[in-house]
Amino acid sequence: MMAVETAAAEIEDQKVAGLRARLAGFITLTKPRIAVLLVLTSAAGFYLGTTGPFDTFRFFNAMAAITLLAFGVATLNQYWERDLDKLMKRTASRPLPMHVITPTEALIFGLAQVVGAEMYLLFAVNALTAFLGVLVIVGYVLVYTPLKTRTSISTAVGAIPGALPPLMGWTAAADNITLTAWALFAMQFFWQFPHFLAIAWMYREEYAKAGILMLPVVEPAGKITARQIVLFAIMLVPVSLAPFFFGVSGPIFLVGAVLLGIYILWMSVRAAIAKTDERSKKLLLATVIYLPLLFILMVADKR
Repeated sequence: MMAVETAAAEIEDQKVAGLRARLAGFITLTKPRIAVLLVLTSAAGFYLGTTGPFDTFRFFNAMAAITLLAFGVATLNQYWERDLDKLMKRTASRPLPMHVITPTEALIFGLAQVVGAEMYLLFAVNALTAFLGVLVIVGYVLVYTPLKTRTSISTAVGAIPGALPPLMGWTAAADNITLTAWALFAMQFFWQFPHFLAIAWMYREEYAKAGILMLPVVEPAGKITARQIVLFAIMLVPVSLAPFFFGVSGPIFLVGAVLLGIYILWMSVRAAIAKTDERSKKLLLATVIYLPLLFILMVADKR
């Protein structure tokens, strides 16, 4: 009798453990850490795009919808790349390569999220923001993701939908697109190049093994990669000052943005000269620090 009860308890424990693993797998599919950064820039865009009284209800609806959209796009990206993820150490432990979640489940989960997000944006926010959401889905999932195994230009293509979150935040509040809104887009667009090229350099061997044509795979010497890191960092610095010159943020932001610009440019130059994994890792960390601080300064010193 005791043996039967013990066996039953073990089976129940295994079921609970399996359920927990699947739940964790679905959460992992959404890449919540990346979503946090995207929603942060969207929230900043909403605040900066607000000209009258702050609409708290619309703000929370917009952020919830954009979060759901980010989750869905991340899920569909992993569904599409599940066979490639098996080939790389950094992604082999994801839910799909580990068979924690089936491809069909991931596809349904991802589609439900993006469709739900688009309906949410359309009916609770506005049509313009919903349209930008469609561009994110099409640009990232249907264009950028398949291009990764075909051309190194995919990084530039993917940077377009990747730069839309702050623009979506702005349109959610203002229902229009101004020069300042485009400046927010441009900041995030240029920022992505030192960020993702640093990652690409660090994992160039894994990308090559999986057949993903990131720039360091196509050009192993790294000269073009280094040049692009510095070039886009240089372009990022003046664009990052636009909110001050457009009268959106004040002098505190200007000083902070200049200092942050010097910092990111310095880290980019060091990474470009050294061309080592260590310097690339430091540049990656610098980009992760830079973008949230820049947007926080914009919001804190809004005029």
